[in-house]
Amino acid sequence: MDTPVAIKLRTYIGYGMTDLFSSGAFAIIAAWMMYFFTNFAGLTPIEGGSILFIAKIIDTFISPCVGYITDNIGNTRLGKRFGRRRLFLLSGSVLVYVFSLLWIPGMPWLYYLFVYIAVEIIAALVIIPWETLASEMTDDYKQRSILSAIRLFYGGFSTWLATFLPGRLFAHFGTSDSKVFFINGVIFSVIFMVALLITWSTTWERKQSAPDTTGPANRFNLKSIFRDMASTLRIRCFRQHLAMYIFSFTSLDLFYTVFIYFIIYSLNGDAILASNLLAIGIFLTGWSNALMAWAVIRYGQTLCLKICLIVSLLSFFVFGGLYLWQPLSIIPIMYATSLVYQFFKGGYVYIIWNIYPFIPDVDELVTRQRREGLFAGVMTLARKSTSALAGILIGVVLQFLHFDASSTTQSLSTIHGITGLFFLGNVLLLLISTVIAFRFKLSKENHQRVKEEVARLKNGGELDDTDPQTKKVLHSLTGIAHEKLWS
Repeated sequence: MDTPVAIKLRTYIGYGMTDLFSSGAFAIIAAWMMYFFTNFAGLTPIEGGSILFIAKIIDTFISPCVGYITDNIGNTRLGKRFGRRRLFLLSGSVLVYVFSLLWIPGMPWLYYLFVYIAVEIIAALVIIPWETLASEMTDDYKQRSILSAIRLFYGGFSTWLATFLPGRLFAHFGTSDSKVFFINGVIFSVIFMVALLITWSTTWERKQSAPDTTGPANRFNLKSIFRDMASTLRIRCFRQHLAMYIFSFTSLDLFYTVFIYFIIYSLNGDAILASNLLAIGIFLTGWSNALMAWAVIRYGQTLCLKICLIVSLLSFFVFGGLYLWQPLSIIPIMYATSLVYQFFKGGYVYIIWNIYPFIPDVDELVTRQRREGLFAGVMTLARKSTSALAGILIGVVLQFLHFDASSTTQSLSTIHGITGLFFLGNVLLLLISTVIAFRFKLSKENHQRVKEEVARLKNGGELDDTDPQTKKVLHSLTGIAHEKLWS
């Protein structure tokens, strides 16, 4: 960076607060939205799944545009005054209250669809520019790792609160009282508003270089945006990172959406038990992030990622075993398994997000550009596309299994289907992520080589003078012939 700025404690704390919204809002949606739709809003599983699907598909076109805008709005009068990233945090602090409107029971299908589309668009306007701030504020490996850890500490806390608070409201008002969801939505909307304002007031952005006026001016063009997004896939380590992100986070979607059904119908529990199991495990996520931040700095992110994925994968074999054998001590084992899974799940979520800020550094070696917003847009597009597919497929499967929300019991074939979806789906997704993790090469040491090479080239060094070992590392990360770098 041109003028490095020391990151103080208030900035670490303030930066992470937006993950109260980023993680909290979608943890509530993942854990409770389908259950709310089928059991309180009067929708069928397919109707509920279609809302998630349609909204996220629409957002796949919105997110790339947001990424493009955040990379280019800095050249406008508005961007120069309020910043190209933080401007969206300020406006989003007002808009996030729309989230509470999603949880009003008894509304028609179109109402839920339009409100959920609004929530997805607001989330894109906030999360995409916010995700670039770690790369904007520092180039230092340790500082970025701490920023990611702080961020996910808040994410873990908000995810825990998203599962814990509804359980307490159910315990107070009763498990059949629909106003629980609206009260929960209002409480979280206020939390989100405050969090975004704090992040806006405590962060900053990278000083922009003067725009190049010798060439034609960039114009907003959807075709060119998607072409630029496709160009990010040239980077090998980003392709690998994106695949791990998609498969492991889709597993999270599947886990949270089906877990409540699995506990209530497959293991004969209730909504309060399901809430407690989620909350007690997620409570450890913050501690998991703190431990993983230390482990990543000391041992590297690739080794820690492999361990977290493997343990998370094995946890589902325990959940499957509980369904098959139903031991007398099933409740303590359920809590223990949830604790272990949530701890190591929090670990791989942290590490995958910790990897992201280093990807644009590798891209700069290829393109000589800083494209944080574009990469954030690609990740959001991919994530929401797969999340949309997961939502509609889960709804279709529940409908196919003849799930009946009006009945307190389900047929044996329905229960088998819910269990199979929960177990087999998560095992397959995490297994693919684990295989990719063993091929991933963006370590702390290799990132340092990238930084040194970029600095050397910026100072007038010749590409042909790169030492052989560095060439080998750069090729493993970019997948591009050395002579085509720094184009």
